[in-house]
Amino acid sequence: MFTGIVTDIGEVATVAPQAEGLARLKIACGYDPDTIDIGASIACSGVCLTVVGRGRDGNRAWFAVDAAAETLQVTTVGRWHTGTRINLERALKVGDELGGHIVAGHADGIATLTAREDLTDMARLTFRVPAELARFIAPKGSVALDGVSLTVNEVADDTFSVLIIPHTLKVTTLGALAGGNEVNVEVDLMARYAARLLERP
Repeated sequence: MFTGIVTDIGEVATVAPQAEGLARLKIACGYDPDTIDIGASIACSGVCLTVVGRGRDGNRAWFAVDAAAETLQVTTVGRWHTGTRINLERALKVGDELGGHIVAGHADGIATLTAREDLTDMARLTFRVPAELARFIAPKGSVALDGVSLTVNEVADDTFSVLIIPHTLKVTTLGALAGGNEVNVEVDLMARYAARLLERP
């Protein structure tokens, strides 16, 4: 589990196709590789991936993860290439501060940035989501975009907007987004379970 509070921006160093439709990604990061366990979970732009390797190339730390065919198909991971910058968050530990909201790292799909308005102290970003996800997004509710915990501002049909403060623009990849860019979206877990309960007879 995660909280949607990004702790590093990593960079994809290599992408190597594997058997069974897998891809192995080597991600450069600022984490001390000696503190990363093989088998640990790291949220990579909102997608929970399992560490299968770690090390250093000179003074540059890295970890490696395998992305399955489903992950490559339904998230932006399949579009990553050498040089892609991604938000990173290590898994939540018992006793850690819950600064965002509970995030599973199981991206529900892809949201597309339809408009960006740069304001004096922040930016308003408007995204379009697949219709099947729109019903889980509500004003003042939570959403994770590329692994960043955000509060929904306004909702209209299959679009919603969020306000991004300067700190978040600076320390995550959201600051570089432009119209047409895609991000991984994870809807709030509570909204998903509430909707499921309402569906039951």
